[in-house]
Amino acid sequence: MSQAPRYTMYIDGRWVDSAESTEVRAPADGSLVATVARGNLDTVNQAVAAAKAAHESGVWRDKSPNERADLMDAIADNLAARLEELTVLQVRENGATVRGAGTFLIGYAIANLRYFASLARTFAFEKQGELIEVPTLASGLIRYEPVGVCGAIVPWNFPLLLAVWKLGPALAAGNTIVLKPDEQTPLTLLELARAADEVGLPAGVLNVVTGPGSVVGARLSEHPDVRKVAFTGSTDVGKTVMRAAADNVKKVTLELGGKGANVVLDDADIDLAVDGSLFAFLLMSGQACESGTRLVLADSIYDEFMSKLIERISTITLGDPLSLTTDIGPLVSAKQKDRVEKYIALGQEEGGKVAFQGAIPTDPALAQGHWVAPVILTDITNDMRIAREEIFGPVLVVIRHTGDDDAVAIANDSEYGLSAGVWSRDNQRALAVARRLEAGTVWVNDWHMVNALYPFGGYKQSGIGRELGPDALKEYVEAKFIHVDLTNDVNKRAYPVVVSAPRS
Repeated sequence: MSQAPRYTMYIDGRWVDSAESTEVRAPADGSLVATVARGNLDTVNQAVAAAKAAHESGVWRDKSPNERADLMDAIADNLAARLEELTVLQVRENGATVRGAGTFLIGYAIANLRYFASLARTFAFEKQGELIEVPTLASGLIRYEPVGVCGAIVPWNFPLLLAVWKLGPALAAGNTIVLKPDEQTPLTLLELARAADEVGLPAGVLNVVTGPGSVVGARLSEHPDVRKVAFTGSTDVGKTVMRAAADNVKKVTLELGGKGANVVLDDADIDLAVDGSLFAFLLMSGQACESGTRLVLADSIYDEFMSKLIERISTITLGDPLSLTTDIGPLVSAKQKDRVEKYIALGQEEGGKVAFQGAIPTDPALAQGHWVAPVILTDITNDMRIAREEIFGPVLVVIRHTGDDDAVAIANDSEYGLSAGVWSRDNQRALAVARRLEAGTVWVNDWHMVNALYPFGGYKQSGIGRELGPDALKEYVEAKFIHVDLTNDVNKRAYPVVVSAPRS
């Protein structure tokens, strides 16, 4: 058997090793995938210093938006040329199925990076203000300038994709960045650094520091030279990041937990809604923050819907995530498996009934994997912990509703507000319900359709700020207004004011 590869950190255009290591093991079978250098406070400080020096030198921010976009596209091209290799690496690293990893975790990440490159080319980083005649003749410029050094803390479920959601707008706007992967899944982010290095991204513009969140993530959040932090993860850790960032009033984007309400109205296409409801809570084995984990189901169609739901979920295959026939892979770790199993037990203690529980794989080669089969719990009320707390596993709770008003009240009775969905044959009725739901994204007759063109983020304790779309880029800039008094300018009537071409 060949020896597992060694990955090192990427700081200031160099590969940096450390005395300490972290093992990355495959969630499906426990085999060793790689060893990774383990960063500490010193390596974080080195990375931030390199990013700050690169920013102050102008090596990136002084490039034109088109020049920045060209290099971002080159990184995307490099990743696309290795799509198959990166897909297998992602499957081995976090247990995603090969179908999901190739199309979504890796393929969609590359497409999103290209979107942010295109946004760099089209975004108005500088624009002329209106001519003002009262109280004085004046004009002005509105500029959007990079904030400086950005820190990005990325979770384990969609590591490359969620890194791109931070790296993309940061680079497009002219910032430098330090990425912190989750300890369990650093490999695709280090391959992202390799791609950036190979295409000639200037040293210090992108840095990747591996290590524990309590050390690396905490230091990034509090570091006085980091002017923006973007974090995706649990609400509890997000609050810690926000507190640390407050000491030097840095900009913060938080994409946090969810408990998505999937509202099925009494006129829904039942077959479509059944498949959609399964997709809503089973993507990435339920380890997605915007999953539809609360099925808010119309009482009048309850029996027919549940019969078809259980029949359909019985056909879903758990198994080797590298097999094209597998629908659902393992959970990411033994810790996550234990957490989910405790919630399943809690749901039953609270009075929930197990309407369905699948079977884990019997293949001896997968015996060391972190397997939890899908579970559907019924007889649930919205005041139970199983209905209020994020589980992050393949667990669906079913709550009955008696009409649109009742469904909306149940859906909104949550501290979370990341995602929701509505199923109905009447789009106008569905839209009326969607407008009342307190969630950053609401799907009608669909789920998980996150589009790079449109903002993504949460209400309430599901987060602050937005990722994707032009709104994302605005999270990585400072708006500046420059007032120009034209009263005594001999060229005052030669409006607009003559300015140099914008560079950032």
